[in-house]
Amino acid sequence: MISSGFTNAPVSQFLVFGTVIGALVATITDTRYYLPVAVVPHIWGYGQLWRFVTWGWVFTNSTEVLFGVLAFYQLRVVERLWGSRKFLSFLVATLPYTTLLPPILLTFVLRPLTFGYINYLPSGPTSILFALLANYYAAVPYTYKYRIAPSSPSSTAPTTAQQATSIWSRSITITSKAASYLPPFQLALSQFPGSLLAAAVGWAVGTAYRRDLLPGASGWRVPGWMVGQEEGDKGGFEGLRQRLESERGDGASTGILAGETGGARQRRTLGEMIGGQFGARG
Repeated sequence: MISSGFTNAPVSQFLVFGTVIGALVATITDTRYYLPVAVVPHIWGYGQLWRFVTWGWVFTNSTEVLFGVLAFYQLRVVERLWGSRKFLSFLVATLPYTTLLPPILLTFVLRPLTFGYINYLPSGPTSILFALLANYYAAVPYTYKYRIAPSSPSSTAPTTAQQATSIWSRSITITSKAASYLPPFQLALSQFPGSLLAAAVGWAVGTAYRRDLLPGASGWRVPGWMVGQEEGDKGGFEGLRQRLESERGDGASTGILAGETGGARQRRTLGEMIGGQFGARG
């Protein structure tokens, strides 16, 4: 059963509410102008190097806030798949890369190569979001797929020449995950080309993390208490297995385990389970 809301996803809940509250605070305090990075004049003119760190905190307009909230809400599936501890560890371990790489690349690589055309990097956690999206793309399978075609298939099979020349014979296959990519795609193009730079760096960092290319990032974990995990709780599938075994007890509640032979439990066959159910009703 698919859980709704933020069940088993406290870190994603923090990201969603933090995106909204951070943008609201930046607007009320009139500090949103201190967040984005313009190489000229912010870096080379005023020497405001601290913008390399602050640019990725919050979005500065309502459209980006909306699509950012929708994207983080969709990506809560990754937290349920990994567990809150690994999910938070991923965010912390990749934070130096997703925060520092985009402004550094913009300042020392892209702006000189484009002769000053690419000069602006919009604020917002776009890189973090796309780092998560890369793992969502690789780890979460689709549940179904469907095909969109401009016309219904005819009863008579078309010839090869007709299939090659007519665009009306073409179709597009879309999966159940397609809608999840629309809000991030909008963010990547919202303030082109700076927003696309942040999205590309985030996707690269997420892919590198998944392939164990970031030194020490994949195996590192935050302390368990940061996500409410008790000491000794392994979390993930191992913790789930232990909880199920403790709740199951001697197997009487499920009807799967019955009796002991030589100190070891025996599994009941399907026929014995069905027969037991009818016998109990009789």
